Amino acid sequence: LQEEVDPSLQALESRQEEILKRLYELKSAVDGLSKMIQTPDADFDVTNIIQTDEFSPLTTNGADLDLMLGKDYGALKDVVINANPSHPPLSLLVLHSLLCERYKILSAVHTHSSVKSVPEKLLRCFGEQTKKQPRHKYQLGFTLIWKDVPKPQMKFSIQTMCPIEGEGNIARFLFSLFCPKHSAAVTSTLIDSWVDTALFQLREGSSKERAAVLRSMNAALGRSSWLVGSELSVADVVAWCALQQTGTASAAPANVQKWMKSCENLAPFSSVMKLLK
Repeated sequence: LQEEVDPSLQALESRQEEILKRLYELKSAVDGLSKMIQTPDADFDVTNIIQTDEFSPLTTNGADLDLMLGKDYGALKDVVINANPSHPPLSLLVLHSLLCERYKILSAVHTHSSVKSVPEKLLRCFGEQTKKQPRHKYQLGFTLIWKDVPKPQMKFSIQTMCPIEGEGNIARFLFSLFCPKHSAAVTSTLIDSWVDTALFQLREGSSKERAAVLRSMNAALGRSSWLVGSELSVADVVAWCALQQTGTASAAPANVQKWMKSCENLAPFSSVMKLLK
């Protein structure tokens, strides 16, 4: 006869499993807090915290992140970005939305003590607060800190890396997580060129420079649906956002107008358009 298991022993084993589960969740939470504390940005105003857990039901891409960013058992991979609310980096918000379509992302928005006030729409740029799951249920942490900085800054491995500075450089990094394919050298160079052109000539250049960029964009978009090749790239994201910020979108030539509509038909772009109203 099969020996009966002592009910008290079963209860003890169940309790032990529950304790181990809680300890694991606590470790994940502490790992996340330690990453924040070890940054110079830990003095954000906790009264202005918005968190959301936007993610797609497709959760089979964890291996992709491990391949690109390395495995870190027991700790959530965190991307932390500082940005000035007076110059919101729209391309990074679009890329956040794109990443949410691929990965389970724990998103948070904080206000740094160096900033007196932030518009409500920027505090909620990642959506409304929803019920959170334990940190270890997510694949990537994405924290945006509104801070008085001259240009956007990003850290991924908080303890070991210097900040990546500039919207274009951060956008390249984020898009590589969304689209890890290695492009040909010529294609990569074209994409980088369009990113720099959009930021330094289209967004920050003179009216003459902007007109020249729009002519070049119109010619490129006459040959293909996107700026480089047959698929959306980070060049399209950055260029579209630059056009929105310069206020020249309505005066763009025909091919550029058609391309803009193609961008805006994608959900990540349309969600960012709400911030422009």
